[in-house]
Amino acid sequence: MARGMPSIASLARLCQKLNRLKPLEDSTMDTSLRRCLSTLDLTLLGVGGMVGSGLYVLTGTVAKDMAGPAVLLSFGVAAVASLLAALCYAEFGARVPRTGSAYLFTYVSMGELWAFLIGWNVLLEYIIGGAAVARAWSGYLDAMFSHRIRNFTETHVGSWEISLLAQYPDFLAAGIILLASAFVSCGARVSSWLNHTFSTISLLVILFIIILGFILAQPHNWSAEEGGFAPFGFSGVMAGTASCFYAFVGFDVIAASSEEAQNPRRSVPVAIAISLALAAGAYILVSTVLTLMVPWHSLDPDSALADAFYRRGYRWAGFIVAAGSICAMNTVLLSLLFSLPRIVYAMAVDGLFFQVFARVHPRTQVPVVGTLVFGLLTAFLALLLDLESLVQFLSIGTLLAYTFVATSIIVLRYQKSSLPSSPGPASPGPLTKQHSSFSDHLQLVGATQASVPEPGELQPALRPYLGFLDGYSPGAVVTWALAVMLASVITLGCVLVFGNSALHLPHWGYILLLLATSFAFLLSLLVLGAHQQQYQEDLFQIPMVPLIPALSILLNICLMLKLSYLTWVRFSIWLLLGEWGPGRDWGQKEEGLEPLPQAHALPPALCRTGSVFRLWHLAQQGEPAGATRDKHHKLLGIPQGQPGGDGAGCAAPHSGTSPRAWPYGVAGWSTLALSSPI
Repeated sequence: MARGMPSIASLARLCQKLNRLKPLEDSTMDTSLRRCLSTLDLTLLGVGGMVGSGLYVLTGTVAKDMAGPAVLLSFGVAAVASLLAALCYAEFGARVPRTGSAYLFTYVSMGELWAFLIGWNVLLEYIIGGAAVARAWSGYLDAMFSHRIRNFTETHVGSWEISLLAQYPDFLAAGIILLASAFVSCGARVSSWLNHTFSTISLLVILFIIILGFILAQPHNWSAEEGGFAPFGFSGVMAGTASCFYAFVGFDVIAASSEEAQNPRRSVPVAIAISLALAAGAYILVSTVLTLMVPWHSLDPDSALADAFYRRGYRWAGFIVAAGSICAMNTVLLSLLFSLPRIVYAMAVDGLFFQVFARVHPRTQVPVVGTLVFGLLTAFLALLLDLESLVQFLSIGTLLAYTFVATSIIVLRYQKSSLPSSPGPASPGPLTKQHSSFSDHLQLVGATQASVPEPGELQPALRPYLGFLDGYSPGAVVTWALAVMLASVITLGCVLVFGNSALHLPHWGYILLLLATSFAFLLSLLVLGAHQQQYQEDLFQIPMVPLIPALSILLNICLMLKLSYLTWVRFSIWLLLGEWGPGRDWGQKEEGLEPLPQAHALPPALCRTGSVFRLWHLAQQGEPAGATRDKHHKLLGIPQGQPGGDGAGCAAPHSGTSPRAWPYGVAGWSTLALSSPI
């Protein structure tokens, strides 16, 4: 082989490292963050993340342009659809009580590469979401003062007409982000107190809107003379559902805050359920009274609620509604700025981001560096950018995260509930197995206790009827069934979305393809359901697995396919940026790692990113080196030499060296670099 060229064995080791999983151990509760959030705190965080500008803007837009008074049905269907994803987050939040949300859930089930892509994607979602909410907050406040703030800025600062940039710099939006970031950096208790205050005011205003709205209700506005209850028919209700689905985005802040919860195994599922129910009730009831107060076709989409009270002669009520909208948007902004640095913290602790973001302030016990840095970045975007063309990033990012979390639920259900312990790092026991890839984790049936069905095995009651499936290696059937399910879901989504338009299929072809993909989808679910799952009575678990996660995946795929192609192009560019994204200073020697031999040097084309350089060096060494993280930085416990860790026989930490989380560097974008043309 040519000098310096990668060997097949080294590439195989590299791929194995990219697919390695975090160990899953329920008992570890140690954390460097402060566990101070109660169930009420988490519930109000979730409500604050969901009930915001959507209640005051989206309700009027969907009612006037898409569904009419049937907007309440759109919110109801969207709430049920969101419940599918929320259940997945609830189970993971109870089982893995660590910060990181979708990023962490993907890491423990599908591997490091996919975890990085999800984390990189969630970062963009939160940054743009925070900037968009701040600009909406600024615009709403400006409208209350007859646009005097905008006129003053354009007069004294100026305006411009440049693509992607706002018409004028929004200093008010940037200022509110900086102020909120300062409060969030003071600690979880301060953030929770602020969120309690704004959420309480927002909920009281919503209660006021509902009570006064029903008093002013006129059933005639739903009559046939005004267009009827569903003037746009069933298609209008479903079109409204696609828009209303995004109103419930925000419950993941509860899962992202689970590491700071006092009792996450109980409080996370309860908080997600209660917050989703409160948000759904608020959206449905407010949309009901809105369309009963005034005819749906006469609504003002920009300020429907305030305008409805104005037109009924209650101008003072309009000011209360405006104040409630400001408080509601404050809660959303606080939720986003609270979650963003914790995602960065989780990635930095794992070595997938700059290590400075893994530092926790000793007094406030929050990742203060990430809070301030990303607060500044969000404020900069809110100051200059026109976010209307970028808002769809929120949709595609959220839906992709939901899809991976739902898939992870299915994967983990067919793993063993716990991994056997090893007698020691140098001499692993006979049952020790290193599960370092996705396929390995599905091969989970031990050599002993063959009579007891393990997760991933065919259920004993079905062996007389499905004995031919029992002849394959443990986990192989589950792996293939899951792959078929994902492929059929993507195909079925394409047929449902593009079957009568872009694909130009004849009617018989459309029906045939729909039946074939539906049959493959249902068959894969039946095969998965025939195999043993793990059950843990002391933790919350989703019922009807794999059906509920599979339906969530199908819904998310269909909604993603409805987004414009420009959104997909921008999203692909953002993922490719990860190839050149943040990393460590690879020129310095790290603890436990010898300098790279000259014979193992990479060709220049493969040295374009530090992560490739680092991973290639480790692959040449054969086994990873370096210290494990401190106990307070352990995600789920990584004893050296244990299954699911970095490998048996790993070197112990050297004295005097700083703890390192996962010593492989930014593995997420390394594969992109390897796959680029040389």
